[in-house]
Amino acid sequence: MKALRTFAVMLGVLWLSGCGINDIPRYDEAVKATWGQVENQYQRRADLVPNLVNTVKGYAEHERETLEAVTEARAKVGQMKVSPDIINNPAALKAFDENQAQLTSALSRLMVVVEQYPDLKANQNFLSLQSQLEGTENRIAVARRDYIQAVQSYNTEIRTFPGRIWHAVLYRDLPVRESFEAKQGTDEAPKVQF
Repeated sequence: MKALRTFAVMLGVLWLSGCGINDIPRYDEAVKATWGQVENQYQRRADLVPNLVNTVKGYAEHERETLEAVTEARAKVGQMKVSPDIINNPAALKAFDENQAQLTSALSRLMVVVEQYPDLKANQNFLSLQSQLEGTENRIAVARRDYIQAVQSYNTEIRTFPGRIWHAVLYRDLPVRESFEAKQGTDEAPKVQF
């Protein structure tokens, strides 16, 4: 009888371990980890911006407005209090994303200014910083893609069977996650004028 109970308990544990009971927490942790990587890449960009601005400053002193816009956008990004709970707060996530979009826009304007200074474009420090910034922008895109995929897996799990049952019974405190959304107008090609 005791052997039968032990066997039943072991069979129950084996069944529970293979039925997806741990998928929801695993996907939730993946969402958090991929969001951490998004933040990591944004921090890398924020750290590169002051060096880039200082390099450009020497060449483009009269382009103060653009440099100030970049510095101001970078300051906004740096002042944001980003906690791990940001992924649970759609309003905070939107504000974070808007500040990052402002920095992206200011950096784009800075690159246009740089085009006017051939000596600056040939400066080794600037070329190195520009290359690092381009690489960081690519890393941000990859990190965002990974985050979107992690959110998709998590949200799919808690909305489909058997994850829906496990979510209702054991993980009801874990909310549906919000993903990134493109800003309005980004579906239109930018107008480039010389």
